[in-house]
Amino acid sequence: MLGVSYAASIRAWLNQRDEISGLSAQIAATKAQNAELAREKQRWQDPAFVESEARLRFGWIMPGEKGYRVIGMDGKVLSRGIGSLATPHSSATPEQPPWWQSLWGSVEQAGNPAAAQPAKRHPGGVPAGR
Repeated sequence: MLGVSYAASIRAWLNQRDEISGLSAQIAATKAQNAELAREKQRWQDPAFVESEARLRFGWIMPGEKGYRVIGMDGKVLSRGIGSLATPHSSATPEQPPWWQSLWGSVEQAGNPAAAQPAKRHPGGVPAGR
């Protein structure tokens, strides 16, 4: 009977320790969140931060500045002032080989002048491109 009594007490004590450790972790997380909110509040006291947020979130500009918006093919604004560039569409320009392959091709062509193609002539006898 005494063992059962002690086992129930020990089980209650272990449950309380688990609850205390969980609440301690929750308190630590809440303190960290409060510290972050205090830093955020401090940032909003800075006029330069407020100005940058107004530009970013609302697209506001200062008097005398010119604002631009990039419109996509569907008529929607592509960028909301985020400040990052989107990847251009690959279908607009054909893919070119890397620069070192072009460089090596010119070295091979310089070493074999017989294989080089003659310059195209304009009907008037002047080489094209001049």
